[in-house]
Amino acid sequence: MNIAIERVEVFGVAVPLVGEYKNAYKSKSIQKSAVVRITATGGAVGLGNIDPSPGYSMETIEESLWVLQQTLAPAVIGLDPTNVHRVLEKIEPLREGFHDAKAAIEMACVDLSARVAGMPVHAYLGGLMTDVARFNAWIGILPPDEAAAETKAWQDKGFRSCKIKVGGNIEKDRDRVKAVREAVGPDFNIRIDANAGYDADTSIKLSRYVAPFKLQLYEQPVPFDDIAGMARVRREANAMGLPIMADESVLDHASLINIIKANAADLVKVKVMKQGGFINTRRMIATAEAAGVRCVVGHGFGLGINTMAEIMCAATSKNVIEGLECVGPLKTSDDIVTHKIDMSTGSMAVPGGPGLGVTLDESKLARYRFEITQP
Repeated sequence: MNIAIERVEVFGVAVPLVGEYKNAYKSKSIQKSAVVRITATGGAVGLGNIDPSPGYSMETIEESLWVLQQTLAPAVIGLDPTNVHRVLEKIEPLREGFHDAKAAIEMACVDLSARVAGMPVHAYLGGLMTDVARFNAWIGILPPDEAAAETKAWQDKGFRSCKIKVGGNIEKDRDRVKAVREAVGPDFNIRIDANAGYDADTSIKLSRYVAPFKLQLYEQPVPFDDIAGMARVRREANAMGLPIMADESVLDHASLINIIKANAADLVKVKVMKQGGFINTRRMIATAEAAGVRCVVGHGFGLGINTMAEIMCAATSKNVIEGLECVGPLKTSDDIVTHKIDMSTGSMAVPGGPGLGVTLDESKLARYRFEITQP
């Protein structure tokens, strides 16, 4: 089949959230994202979407949009979008870093390729290992009674697990976790996430505080570059029955290998956007599996395209644990796809495609669009 990329469109969109969300980095009430639409020979179309957040992404949304529009999009014109390896070979050397921006191009090529082949993306990636996606609820830095009530409401809707944000004060963190555990009972999985907000000593102290509440995992207890500190926290926390997960420390394949070599984490979190696309993410999941390290998948503020990408990617590996964290549709008041993903009951059947199984809503794209300017 002779097919070539004829047009790459890049859009910046700003979609309101349903409220204000606070973590160790900042509070926000709007999600600024990038959307890529690739059109190839014969009118074949593929969609990509990235949703950078401060603290999680190395570049701002403005930087990613500019590099997409000025550097990456022009570079892929004329390439075969179904040869994703060649596309990555072309774009990866163009700018150091910018994994998010490169993921938007790769995601659109994979979506297009799967559509041309008449199959869902999960089939294109090798096939489903689970038919049902289950999601993890998200609890911000709230007073204990509010955190408990919100978590209980998610449990009543069908969720089996939640993540509680921690940061700023470990005594308040302990009280928040205690209140949630008392509200949901012993069988509900609870995760905590410090977003790299504590040092190793403080994280060890927090681990002692929360260990009695039987947590599923403690995410990113230390700054992203303190791998030795995270390994020390892991040794201490594991002795108390508390697994440690790396998130911000997981940047690329090399960083994952460094974490594994240092015995710094029991689990790692990967995101299709952050890791530079489907292919890199699947490779990293496989590497983690070979090392006996389980994975969590999901970016918490993704719009519909990026969210579906993570659902489909996660569903292709048994090394990904239940409780996906790609729950952006729970936090956004709208979306730029025609049918907003419904995960309100805590689970959904993995869609059957073709491609990512989502369609761009032109009216929503126009409503939330903002102009791309040089950062």
